[in-house]
Amino acid sequence: MKKTLLGECLAEFIGTFIFLFIGLAAVVSLVAGGSDITWAELTLTWGFAVMLGVYIAGHISGAHLNPAVTISLAVWSGFRRSKVIPYIAAQILGAFAGAATVYAIYRNMILAYEQGAGIVRSTAGGRATASMFSTFPQSGLSLLQAGLIELIITAVLMLVILAVTDGRNGAAPRAGLAAVSIGLTVAVLGIGFGRLTGFAMNPARDLGPRLLLLLSGWGTNALGPNLYGLIVPVFGPIAGALAGGAVYHKLIAPFYPAMPAVVLSAKDQDQPAS
Repeated sequence: MKKTLLGECLAEFIGTFIFLFIGLAAVVSLVAGGSDITWAELTLTWGFAVMLGVYIAGHISGAHLNPAVTISLAVWSGFRRSKVIPYIAAQILGAFAGAATVYAIYRNMILAYEQGAGIVRSTAGGRATASMFSTFPQSGLSLLQAGLIELIITAVLMLVILAVTDGRNGAAPRAGLAAVSIGLTVAVLGIGFGRLTGFAMNPARDLGPRLLLLLSGWGTNALGPNLYGLIVPVFGPIAGALAGGAVYHKLIAPFYPAMPAVVLSAKDQDQPAS
């Protein structure tokens, strides 16, 4: 059991590392490096990064890669609750490692960009470079508004995750295409809502890099206005994933057509959607 849990946590760490490493590199190259990519291309990069992380970790851990998903699966889908804290720890560490690796690679470019723009990390202006790693709200959004946005888009993401991984759903994609569906969902939600809150939808995706910011000169400025970074991208996604799980299990899954008993083996029935 310990060996199995270790492998699952390593898969969660590596899968989360991969999607943060790719996604954050795209953001840094756009902001500090001036790369010529559009917002839609940036969100698609994040979507494909998530897809790759799912493909890497999926067969071992279920590729949650997101504390909100792990918590929702434990509440609604039978995921073993003793694994929740180890999974979340692995996800946050993977996100931190992904962000730290990107920062190490792009450090000189980031420093040059800050020097050229007169940015001091520990001041309010430091948000210009801190936002390359963590999410911040659009000017004018209250904590409540931003939290509701994160709640809603994470609920949609959770609905898709459950739908495309549920063997009872005859419309679910086959042959490993669930990861593509999940990645595209992240991308289209980013296109539609990302400019408002940065479409965190994942406490680890935001908290891991934010810990790096706290240790790398941005100080408490990295937390955003009114401690935004400790509230909205953490609790908004968790509430959203729980809401999405409730909607799926109470309002959608009960109405799937009954399947013949021979279709689902006992092993299949014991597996939570993840």
